[in-house]
Amino acid sequence: MNPIRKKRIYNILLVLLFTVSGISLILYSLNSNLDFFFTPSELKEQNIPADKRIKIGGMVLEGSVTRDESRIIFMITDYESSVKVEFKGIVPDLFQEGSGVVALGFLNDNIFLAEEVLAKHDENYMPPNLNIVDDS
Repeated sequence: MNPIRKKRIYNILLVLLFTVSGISLILYSLNSNLDFFFTPSELKEQNIPADKRIKIGGMVLEGSVTRDESRIIFMITDYESSVKVEFKGIVPDLFQEGSGVVALGFLNDNIFLAEEVLAKHDENYMPPNLNIVDDS
């Protein structure tokens, strides 16, 4: 075989090896940081291992919020099913009963142990200190 042709083949194989290695590393890192999102109804249908981190979203059930010195317990509902959530930490200012919420954490014995709680609001949210005067 011609030495120039042999060198080209080795270069092509080397580039392919590095490309496959790079793509493999990217896919591995994306897979380890991937969190699946569920509603309470979908969560009841799924069999999720206790070591799998997931996101759950829905509305905070009216009358379900209880607080003690170090944690807050509440129910997330999609108006078909509900899941009990325990969170140790400070919830966002927009967190309230009847509002939307997304929690990130682990499911353990039908209790969701949240690591992070995010409050959701609609697209019409206005800060309370903003006064808009309508001159029409």
